[in-house]
Amino acid sequence: MRTSARKSPTLGQTLERFARVVTEWTGGSWAFGVAVGIIIVWGLTGPIFHFSDTWQLVINTGTTIVTFLMVFLIQRAQKKDALAIHLKLNEIVAALEGASNRLINVEKSTEDEVRTLHRYYEKLVTMARRDESLTASHSIEEAEQRHRRKRRRDVAAVVTSEVGSPATPSEIAPAPTAPVDSTGRTGPVQEESK
Repeated sequence: MRTSARKSPTLGQTLERFARVVTEWTGGSWAFGVAVGIIIVWGLTGPIFHFSDTWQLVINTGTTIVTFLMVFLIQRAQKKDALAIHLKLNEIVAALEGASNRLINVEKSTEDEVRTLHRYYEKLVTMARRDESLTASHSIEEAEQRHRRKRRRDVAAVVTSEVGSPATPSEIAPAPTAPVDSTGRTGPVQEESK
């Protein structure tokens, strides 16, 4: 006969459960209503206590204690939410083929490392803005290679449409630098129909 020994919750688990319940309650309408009610009662009792220093000290002390505790509850809730979001994003990055695994746990990188990654992505944004397609994407490692392949494909399409037969690799490579049109975009120059 097996008896299941039920573990009693640790102090950390008890505090976590209490903090979660308080966070959920204080984020609701009832908590706001209670806070407004306390302020109204405090204001109405002012004449009874002749607006004394003790009367003012009660509300000051109460609000200071509540504010002090709420700072930690808010910090705890934000930390947990941020961790959950990072885990979900890490799962997406790990699962996507072509995504850079360098971005997994990027939030634990130094500021200089994050700035370096940011500069890479700024370069990708610049490259993407030059492209016509809004759905084009690049990874850090393959950005320039993919961009060159796309340019070659565009040139091949132009050559095919002009010549009427598929272009050979020698006709395409190396991909020429695309001219810039009047809007600042790069790409094959297309004559406007009049």
